Amino acid sequence: MIFKNANVFNGKEFVPGEFAVSGGKFVEVRNVSDHASTDLSGAYVIPGLIDIHTHGNSGADFSDGDLDGLKMMSKFYLRNGVTSFCPTSLTLPYDVLGKAFETAKRLADNPESDGARVIGIHMEGPYFSEKAKGAQNPEYLKNPDYEGFKKLYDDCGGLIRLVDIAPELEHAVEFTEKVSRFTTVSVAHTAGTYNDASRVFDAGASHLTHLFNGMTTIHHRNPGVIEASSERDNVMAELICDGLHVHESVIRLAFKLFPERICLISDSLRCAGMPDGEYMIGGQKCRLKNNIAKLADGHIAGSASNVHQCLLNVIQFGIDKAVAINAATINPARSIGLDNLLGSITPGKLADFIVCDESLENFKAIYKEGRLV
Repeated sequence: MIFKNANVFNGKEFVPGEFAVSGGKFVEVRNVSDHASTDLSGAYVIPGLIDIHTHGNSGADFSDGDLDGLKMMSKFYLRNGVTSFCPTSLTLPYDVLGKAFETAKRLADNPESDGARVIGIHMEGPYFSEKAKGAQNPEYLKNPDYEGFKKLYDDCGGLIRLVDIAPELEHAVEFTEKVSRFTTVSVAHTAGTYNDASRVFDAGASHLTHLFNGMTTIHHRNPGVIEASSERDNVMAELICDGLHVHESVIRLAFKLFPERICLISDSLRCAGMPDGEYMIGGQKCRLKNNIAKLADGHIAGSASNVHQCLLNVIQFGIDKAVAINAATINPARSIGLDNLLGSITPGKLADFIVCDESLENFKAIYKEGRLV
């Protein structure tokens, strides 16, 4: 199938032209055997969005370990332009995590036709500092544990694509040296110093979970995790851009600190897409009010947003449109080692794309592997 009369995002700008899809992938136009075509009438085309940090939506949470709930979540993502996602766990006991991870493996192996695909698991916790636990349940915090992690990893068929640790904890460096050989290690929920962070980055960590949230702030005499990560060109940084977790001025700063290395994430909870009220997160109650989810002690929890809304927000905040699109597509794919398969409109990659207006706000069509959904 050839899609013609489109403004196609090429990673740097929108270019008038056409592109082709065959066998669920983007292909060279000249190699298309099926010459049927779709006229997009000047619409704008961007890659399918990717969310590598999302706990839930629609009343469901990945950590529930419920397959029907995870399927429902996947459908919500796809309706909002997210074609691929990493269901993200919370700080919980290994047996609870294992059940959730097994559920993710089942959906990854048998995806819903009208849902986003599971491309990996993001294991957020339990290897965190009590001092920076945020909305994570302190009852289940522990030091990095390679044997325990490796069992979870093997039991779900190696589906874990991201695992988070606080670098100041005992065994953090050794854990990172081992695990970074086969999955991405991310720094998160930490009160660690510049030196703590530097040691795990030097050991192989290459990701920073929800930049500015759950970590020490920038300080000119006492640098920490942010300073250590920003000066390393291989470290990608997640950013929650719901307009609540991080002020718009700091979002602009983040894109300068991490040029071409920001990954937009939702960090959404089960309350995403739901009315105000009380919800559960990792065994703790949180209340959603005016789009802000907070624990009983007042700590802000995850978001009630989605990556499409975050993309629109950062553009509104003054970030270049091309930079923003990359932050929601190719950057997260690169951070978890799937940029050879996802994240851009490039021959050989899965044909996930969104047909929209110039503002990117209004979807005209969503395609997953070349199929209209």
